[in-house]
Parts: sequence; structure tokens; C-alpha cells
Amino acid sequence: MGNIHKSIVTALITVFAAFFAVQAQAQADRSVAEGSQAYVYEVEQLETVTPPGSVPLDLDTPMGLMESFMSAGERGDWSDAAAALDLANTDPAERDADQLAAQLYDLLNRSLSIGWTELPDRPDAVDTTTSSKDPMSGVARRSLTIGLLDLENRAVPIRLARVQAPDGEPVWVFSRQTVENIPALYEVYGPTKFEKSLPPALRKQAFWTLAWWEVIALPLILLAGALAAALTYLAINRMRDRQDEDTKLYGVLQAIHLPATLLAFAGTFALVRTTFFRLSGPAKDLLDPLQLILIIAAIVGIALSVIEALFDFATSRRTDELEAPGNNEDRNFYTKMSAIRRILTAVILLAGIGFVVVASNLSNTLGFSIIASAGVLGLVLVFAARKVLGDIMASVQIAFAQTARIGDAIHYDGQWCFVEKIGFTHLRLRTWDERRVIAPVSDFTSDSFENWTKQDASLMMHVELELDNRADVDKLREPFREFVENDEDVIDPEDAICEVVAQDARAMTVRFMARAEDPKCGWAMHCRLREHMLAAASRLDAAAGNEPMPAYLPREREVRMDLGREDEAT
Repeated sequence: MGNIHKSIVTALITVFAAFFAVQAQAQADRSVAEGSQAYVYEVEQLETVTPPGSVPLDLDTPMGLMESFMSAGERGDWSDAAAALDLANTDPAERDADQLAAQLYDLLNRSLSIGWTELPDRPDAVDTTTSSKDPMSGVARRSLTIGLLDLENRAVPIRLARVQAPDGEPVWVFSRQTVENIPALYEVYGPTKFEKSLPPALRKQAFWTLAWWEVIALPLILLAGALAAALTYLAINRMRDRQDEDTKLYGVLQAIHLPATLLAFAGTFALVRTTFFRLSGPAKDLLDPLQLILIIAAIVGIALSVIEALFDFATSRRTDELEAPGNNEDRNFYTKMSAIRRILTAVILLAGIGFVVVASNLSNTLGFSIIASAGVLGLVLVFAARKVLGDIMASVQIAFAQTARIGDAIHYDGQWCFVEKIGFTHLRLRTWDERRVIAPVSDFTSDSFENWTKQDASLMMHVELELDNRADVDKLREPFREFVENDEDVIDPEDAICEVVAQDARAMTVRFMARAEDPKCGWAMHCRLREHMLAAASRLDAAAGNEPMPAYLPREREVRMDLGREDEAT
């Protein structure tokens, strides 16, 4: 048993020894100094194009490295600029340090916006300007990332590293991984063949970070996009004019007219930029997200326009049928379809916004940073999203709870209306006299309203007349009964009622009620009933003659006072 324990202990010691040997071998090429030494990557040999002691650049600090490298690049002195490159990961037989320095300078100048104020000007790279709450405040660093470039679906950092060779001083250089990625990045972000064929005079810097050819090319790119947009607009317009206005294709073409024109402009703009002109620097940072936003907005607009056009076409062709008294099945179907359409719209919009935010890396662009730093964007998004999301949820709630369906007859704000459309923020209502009322969805979730076709389309209509207190109501029941038995819109004559509902010193109120098949028929019947009963009351009143016989229509009483006799009496 003791031998077994000894064997186990020996095996564990062997495993741990092998593990630490592997780790030591992995760190042999590069290690971190400890104790009082500088915080650096220790290397066996710093592979640069210049021998120790003759470095033409300021490599003591990150800011010194960047300033001296960019200055050498502006002079075209690539042999000096190459002193800032750690060439350890490049093949000595194939490397061209001057070419790598020129390509890196082009990448930094064209494709990155360098935050010069954020570069430390200390050998230990301690950031002395940050807040004390920053976890990196007062911490020495041996590596800094000054930018990111996308390459083959991954973000490649442009990184500075502080390295030290034996018996050498610590220096800041572009890291060996960054130098290794320069050719691949230059292939993607470098100048096109067309740009390389331009005269040297046009490739010189004009102002800002733009070269002369970029100043000339930008208006040409915009002109090409505008020309493509105009041709697309005219083509769709001609195709639409050849269609009948009642066809689905006409509605779809009408809906996608503007989004397709926008897509033609943005797509042509992106295609010309990618193929012929690769703008650089801050101009690229501003145009890239704007270009992506326009393309995504156009695609989302086309998708939403097609959905909207098809839905409107389907519902507009069946508006009268939806308002039919017994057509509850179709009203339920189109209301649910409307809710699904709004959900799809919200999903498409959120997907488009999410794609733009992720794909364009907006947080690192110049324009977005300016807005975000002011805090304006956050406030706008918070308040706008709160209201919009509330309205969207209210409209979905109305559609699925079916408190108001498309085609329902409702009584809203003192008006009789039909529901024509349930949108994200508003309901479109059609009044009985063909006017359109736009009502906020919040009114239908927070306030009460009358739905006349929720369960049963039939409606009890009533007419109230003010008659003289001496009127004989029984004599009015005869013409009322005659009306309800002969009118074609009264569906249940036995349900009709005539009753006195109020009275005061001047007159009494008599109500005549009869049931109609639906609100539309009920309104016409209501008007005929009022006219019929007023005519009957007028005939009875005329036949009554002078008082004291019964009167039907109210009369104003006059009180006479003989002031002269009253004076004599006093």
C-alpha cells in the first residue's frame, strides 16, 4: 500500500513539473518583467530594421511613437518609419519593411480616426487624465489598442506594445501581430487599382484628410447615385401608370416608389465607393454608417410598404362586407391580421435598427460620438421609445382583445363611426357622413366608448319629443304602432315602446323606441320615426283647436299684469 501511495505522489509531481515546463517554454520568447523593472514584454531580440542605438523615431512613449511615425510617413521616409515595426512574425526572406511601413501609414491615415488626446505621453502609458473611478486609472500598461478594423468577419486591433530586448531600453512599437496583419488589411482598405492609376498630383492631400481626387470624386459619387435614383423613379412610375388602379401590382408599385428610389441611390453610392473610390479618414467614418443606414432604411421601407399595400388592398375591397350586420367572422379575421401586421412591422423595424447598430459600429464613429457626447440622442430615444412602445402595445391590445374590430360601428366622441384601420398610434374612423376621424389608440384603452356591433348588430333606436303636459299620449301610440308595423327597417314591432320618460313645468318628454337590424339602417329609421311622430303630433295639435281642449305641442305661457289697476288698489 505504501508503494502505491509513493507511485501516486511521484506521478502527480511529474505532471505538475511537465505543466510548469510547458508554461515556461511558452513564456520564454516573451515575458513580463517583475519587481522594480519596467512593465514591458521581454523578448530575446527586438526585430526591427534599425540597429540598437540608431533609432530615428521617438519610441519612448505611445504618443511619441505615433507622432514620429506619422511625421516620417508624411515625408515619405519609409526607412525611418519602419523602425516602429516589430517584424518578429514576418518571414525575413519575404519582408519588405519599407512597404509595410507605407501600407500601415496609409491604413492609419485613411481608415482610422485616431484619438490623439487619449494617447499617453508617458513611458509607462499611465493615463493621468481619466477619472479616479476608472479601473485603469493610475495603472501602468504595456499594450494599447488605438483602433479596430474588420477583416474576414472579425475585428483586428491596431495595437502598440512596449517591448525590451536584453541589454536594451524599453521601446514602444507596433505589435508583431499588427505588423503581421498589415498586408491583409491593406488589401481590403487600401487604394483601388483605379486610384493607383491617378496622377500623383491628384493623390496629394487637399484639406482635412481628403486628397484632391477624393474632393473631386465625392460629388461624382453623389451624382451617380442621384442619376440611378432618378432612373429608378421614372421606371417605377412608368410601370405603375400601365397598371389598373384597382390591381394589387399598382398598389405595390405605388407603395415601393420612394423606398426603391432611396435604395437605388444608396446602393449605387455604395457600389461606386467600393469599386472605384475608397474615401479615407473621418469622411469614411461619416459616410459608412450613413450609407448603411440608408440601405437598411430602404430595404425595411420596401418590406413594410409591400405589407401595408397588400393589407390595404384586401381590406379596402371588403369594407362594405365587413360592415355587414352578421359578418363577425370577417371582422375578427381582419382585426387579427391587422395586429399580426403591426407585430411584423415592429419586428422588422427592430431588426433593421439592430443590424445598423451592430454592423456599422456606430459607437466608434465620429458623428455618433458627437451626438452621444451631448446626451441628446439618449434623451430622444428614451422619451420617444416610451410613447411609441406604449402606443404599439395599446394597438395590439385593442386588436387581440377585439374591443374595437375593423368594420365595427362605434360611438366615439359624440359621433357614430365605423372602424376603418387600427394603426400603431391611431385609429382611423369613418363617420356616417363619410368624414375621417383620427383617434389616438390610448383613448380606446384608457377611456370608455360604445361598440354597437360587438355582440349583436341590431340596435334599439329612440326618438324623444317634448310635448305639452296636456297631450293625450294614447292618441300618439296609434300612429307609432302604425309606423313600426309598416317600416321595413323595424325588425321586431312587438319590441317597440312608447313611454313618458320625463316631465317639468313646461313640457313632458315622450320616448319612442324601435329596434333596427344594424346602426346604418337604424339611423335612417330613426330619422323617419322622428318625422312621422312630429307630423302626427302636429295633426293632433291642429285638431285640438283652442284651449281648454288637449294640446300636443308646448306653448309659452304669458302672464298679464294690469299695472294701472294695481296702482288704484294701492
